[in-house]
Amino acid sequence: MGDGSDGAPQWFTDALAAPSTEHYVDVEGADIHYIEWGDRGNPGLVFVHGGAAHAHWWSFLAPMFARRWHAIAFDLSGHGDSDRRQEYSQEMWAREVLGVSRVAGFPGPPVVVGHSLGGMVTIQTASTYGDELAGAVIVDSPVRRPDPESEVAAAGRVFKRPGVYPDLETALGHFRLVPDQPCENQYIIDYIARRSLKEIAEGWTWKFDPNVFQHTLAPLREQLATVRTRVALLRGELSVIVPTDTAEYMYDLMGRNAPVASIPAAHHHLTLDQPLAFVAALRTLLADWAHSLPMPAATPGRR
Repeated sequence: MGDGSDGAPQWFTDALAAPSTEHYVDVEGADIHYIEWGDRGNPGLVFVHGGAAHAHWWSFLAPMFARRWHAIAFDLSGHGDSDRRQEYSQEMWAREVLGVSRVAGFPGPPVVVGHSLGGMVTIQTASTYGDELAGAVIVDSPVRRPDPESEVAAAGRVFKRPGVYPDLETALGHFRLVPDQPCENQYIIDYIARRSLKEIAEGWTWKFDPNVFQHTLAPLREQLATVRTRVALLRGELSVIVPTDTAEYMYDLMGRNAPVASIPAAHHHLTLDQPLAFVAALRTLLADWAHSLPMPAATPGRR
């Protein structure tokens, strides 16, 4: 595998070359690592990664919002370069979203964007702390069943016992997307895979704490129905995690007045297989929210 630049298009290398800074903030006893792009006077935009992932899953996307936004991507506790905890919960991760947002010095409430497990954290944050947000964007996160990473971990196939490999190249050869899907953008896979690993005395292993998949996820139906800020759902048109019927159910829970958009030819990891289409969809959504008023909430549908 390369270093993430082999065969990469210009937009990707430009994004990685964009100015950024990295910091840590203490949130309830854990050091939380975050990366920021853009000017501090701009509105806040917070990106939340999925399970077993890390902030660098956003490093090639967040810079494309930095002209108008102060963008931040952070490692949830138990992931990336953030500390581990004895126990994990959606509620704790939601407090980490707020902790990072507050230290960033945003001029007003931020918009939070979360993928997969990060989308579930976004739902929890928007339900519990919606008054402190300007909006919440759920990216291919299902309501009705567990996030895909925890589902696979429960089946015992991956994540429970992260492997230790003798060298970096061997470790990189074991990197897999969960759930499995096609992705022609190998330069993106190479980039995030290298930043998913750490060197230890015995060799190389994954950065995430396998215990993050031991906690019980709330079904989030009530939380999605009681979101106290603007909310939208972006999904992959070919996603097996948020198929059409699940998206329709979530649309009902959101009162049938929240945008639901499908990214063409995209699977669950739509930020990897269709990154520019994702950026275009999110930019359009954010531009609309900047120039319109939210509709009154409707009563969620029943099924």
